[in-house]
Amino acid sequence: MVMTTQHDKVKQQFGEQANAYLTSKVHAQGPDLVYLSHFLANYPNAKLLDMGCGAGHVSFVAAQAVKEVIAYDLSNEMLAVVTQTAKERDYQNVTTVQGSAEHQPFSDNSFEIVASRYSAHHWHDVGQSLREMHRIIKPHGKLIMMDVVAPGHPVLDIWLQTIEALRDTSHVRDYTPGEWLTFLTEAGFSIDHVQRHRLTLPFDSWVKRMRTPQVLIEAIKTYQVTAANDTQTYFELQEDGSFTTDMMVIEATKIV
Repeated sequence: MVMTTQHDKVKQQFGEQANAYLTSKVHAQGPDLVYLSHFLANYPNAKLLDMGCGAGHVSFVAAQAVKEVIAYDLSNEMLAVVTQTAKERDYQNVTTVQGSAEHQPFSDNSFEIVASRYSAHHWHDVGQSLREMHRIIKPHGKLIMMDVVAPGHPVLDIWLQTIEALRDTSHVRDYTPGEWLTFLTEAGFSIDHVQRHRLTLPFDSWVKRMRTPQVLIEAIKTYQVTAANDTQTYFELQEDGSFTTDMMVIEATKIV
């Protein structure tokens, strides 16, 4: 049997589909990116780290506003997409670095801002990752977290985690808003602002992006149609399997 780690799973799942994430409408647009753009307009001289950058959508928004952007990801294939796209769009202030969220190869107090979007639910250890971010952010610097969040109700929570894990073997957990606030305060951040949005995920592109095997696609569909009515209502489940979930933007400040 070949032994694989969580990091191996992430590399495998996302490396082979890097271009699919660049063109994904779910990833390329959204009110969270609008929020980020407005926020960064106040930091023209900042150095920003895009943590778990994926195909680089945060990096490209940031490149238009701040002085320097480092796109950081576990997948070299994702970083290659970021490099090529930045070159095509003439973002000369974007560079890439490979590594994990849990062990970041940056000096203490290196960045005015760290931003992360749709990455944290794949991290092996969120607490360790946030402590690392606290270390590399300058005193009074900013952290912007953007991710899918689970409902606080256990029935809704387990439903979401189950379909996420069936669709993507690298999935760890969509954390609840309460868990996020605990993680951040324990890592040494104060919470400045929280926004909640609803995110609709079209089923066909959602599973194709992860190359989900057909047997697991059928399992997801079966799990969906057998869900209780209140679960189907909360997630706005549609006949084709598309559904709507919650995502949050959390703005925090490093406590010195």
